[in-house]
Amino acid sequence: SPNNKIPAIVDQNGPRGEPISVFESGAILQYLGRKTGLFYPTDEQERVEVEQWLMWQMGGFGPMLGQNHHFNKFAPERIPYAIDRYINETKRLYTVLNKQLIGQKFVAGEYSIADMAILPWALRYEWQGIQLEDYPYVQDYIERLTARSAIQKALSIQV
Repeated sequence: SPNNKIPAIVDQNGPRGEPISVFESGAILQYLGRKTGLFYPTDEQERVEVEQWLMWQMGGFGPMLGQNHHFNKFAPERIPYAIDRYINETKRLYTVLNKQLIGQKFVAGEYSIADMAILPWALRYEWQGIQLEDYPYVQDYIERLTARSAIQKALSIQV
């Protein structure tokens, strides 16, 4: 990765028959979704819906919750302004997610790469000062996703 950070993958069987490096989680998810034909729709309207929610996670949910984690859990000193700012933004983002999940099981129709990107951050709700009972559709979503056997297997891996 030119960013010297993970995640990054190398696909030895890239699109031109040569190895290809892909970095950043969203780009990796899109690449693997296109390559495998799994969890990433081919219908343009459905794909746009998935991509919107993937970008929502990449540009908002993940970064804001990451800042929340930093200032609420790991910062060497408490900075009330930063804590309040990121807690309030986290609550706003959970409200957006909760509203999106009304009447549907996943953020963009079928289970997709967008859900894969959102779940790891949502699983840390306690670190973020979130009470899941305030977001019942998010709570159901987390329970539904973590009941999937592949997700249970992934969560059991110790890193």
